Amino acid sequence: MSNPWILGLTGGIGSGKSAAAEHFGSLGIHTVDADHAARWVVEPGQPALEQIALHFGSDILLDDGRLNRPGLRARIFAIPEERHWLESLLHPLIRQEIIRALNEATSPYAVLVSPLLIESGQTQLTQRVLVVDVPEALQLERAMRRDQADETQIKAILQAQMKRDERLKHADDVLINDGTLAQLHEHVERLHHFYLTLQGGKHA
Repeated sequence: MSNPWILGLTGGIGSGKSAAAEHFGSLGIHTVDADHAARWVVEPGQPALEQIALHFGSDILLDDGRLNRPGLRARIFAIPEERHWLESLLHPLIRQEIIRALNEATSPYAVLVSPLLIESGQTQLTQRVLVVDVPEALQLERAMRRDQADETQIKAILQAQMKRDERLKHADDVLINDGTLAQLHEHVERLHHFYLTLQGGKHA
């Protein structure tokens, strides 16, 4: 059996990329979530957590020794240099973990879902890119509701992420997710049937 080709799936905050990835998974497609890899590399006992505590101070850890994620998020979005420092530490470690997880795939193709697929250079691991796209007003509304965060914080995250039109330039396929969950599932199933016809992510 040939190795599965890799579909990169991305989109801005609140676009619905996780829901899309979940549906690919329900269709029997191996999915790897870069956010899960990112969480794993900062678990207690992992070297990255120790370096983060040394850099930001021990108050960046919770009482149980785990990372204070909201505290870290607030700090890195307030100071871009701190975000760049953190990314240069974590991106290589996340990449190693993603490669390990993708190597376990046995489905015809595998999905790598990542909010920073393009910015972090993870597209090098993929043969094709699917962007889940929504109007910014809808992104803002969904992300505020999901994260129970205020508008200022979500807007700061949107500012830090790649601009919508720039992201779309990298897309081989675009899924417009401005409707219901059932409609999203229909779009995913249509793409899935198309992807099954591809060799190595491209037309034969």
